[in-house]
Amino acid sequence: MSALIAWGKRHPYLAGWIVLAVGMVALLIWEARDVGLQPGQWAALIVATILVAGACIWIISWDSDEEASPAGTEAAPPPADASGKDVPSS
Repeated sequence: MSALIAWGKRHPYLAGWIVLAVGMVALLIWEARDVGLQPGQWAALIVATILVAGACIWIISWDSDEEASPAGTEAAPPPADASGKDVPSS
């Protein structure tokens, strides 16, 4: 079990994708169980659901990329006067 947790910590987005996909597919199967879908339709819906879960995790990762470099840590360029020359700091 600890190996699974360690793998999840090394690959958080992939682990999140798997967990979200399993939950979404379980919900899909539960809600569509009485609809009368053909096996090919089930397969297409399950594949589409897994891809949507991956897209959700990918979009979530956009926000965490911005948090990786906190604001204010980048070196700001030195101020320039109207001629474009660097102005010495006081």
